[in-house]
Amino acid sequence: MAKIGMIGAGSWGIALAVLLNKNGHDVTIWSALPDEIDLLEKEHEYRDKLPGVMLPMDLHFTIELAQAVQGKELLVLAVPSAFTRATAHSMRELVSEGQIIVNVAKGIEEKTLMTLSEVIEQEIPQAIVAVLSGPSHAEEVGRGIPTTIVVGSKKRAVAETIQNIFMSQVFRVYISPDVLGIELGAALKNVVALAAGIADGLGYGDNTKAALITRGIAEIARLGMAMGGKLETFSGLSGIGDLIVTCASMHSRNRRAGILIGQGHTMEEAMDEVKMVVEGVYSAKAAMGLAQKYQVQLPIIEQVNAILFEHKPADEAVKELMLRDKKVENTRLPFEDEV
Repeated sequence: MAKIGMIGAGSWGIALAVLLNKNGHDVTIWSALPDEIDLLEKEHEYRDKLPGVMLPMDLHFTIELAQAVQGKELLVLAVPSAFTRATAHSMRELVSEGQIIVNVAKGIEEKTLMTLSEVIEQEIPQAIVAVLSGPSHAEEVGRGIPTTIVVGSKKRAVAETIQNIFMSQVFRVYISPDVLGIELGAALKNVVALAAGIADGLGYGDNTKAALITRGIAEIARLGMAMGGKLETFSGLSGIGDLIVTCASMHSRNRRAGILIGQGHTMEEAMDEVKMVVEGVYSAKAAMGLAQKYQVQLPIIEQVNAILFEHKPADEAVKELMLRDKKVENTRLPFEDEV
């Protein structure tokens, strides 16, 4: 049994806490919101975010960060990406040398263009930082529906430690050394999922969805490889796997927000309606910043930014994508008369 601190009480943090409790671990859940902790302690259910997922009675809840951090064998950082730096900064003096932190949020810091693991390492240099990602909606993980994810760490021993803690008969865990690739796939798929939702809101069909998923992963891989990520990662769980589930499922807050935008709502109205953090909105600008830095073309993500922040009509964005200059699908494949 491991002592684990769950830093964040959103739907993903709660779902993972339930999983870890069922695996036999001692889990303490922290939230900065006293009302949230009171609700969880009294109801043992988060009806707004995870209805029907009953929380085990032996879960611990606290608003004191030290209680969730100190003396824990593993810390799971599950706050929204926009709050990762502030939360990590608050944890700095509480984390011991070599304590493992696994980040499960998905995003890129807009101002610095840093991945979230880089942010955590900067704020808590004494920690060992890993990531967990893959096609994994909290609503399904909380109910014990079979799910497969990947843990990324620069050190195999750390990855295997996390793998052993999370692995169960309904939660299969793979390991990978490509931390950067995993994080980029996790963050950028949210932007493509917004595009998929916008297409749904416009009334487009399966052909359009398949095109967005296929060309979306091409964009993600193009940028990710330019930054040092590995192609194998983008064809795996945290790449195409996470992109498929986020673009296709109504559990996806990014897709749901996109649908509303496609139907004519503003970005702000869509986020208010979803009532949860829409990570793709925060990652969209950062993705364009990275594209400019590494001189990579991201036409789908570029159009999503124009819709979100320049009030470009969604149907015009789609027409512009369709009427781009003619391209070869894969420049690595030569034609016979070009060899």
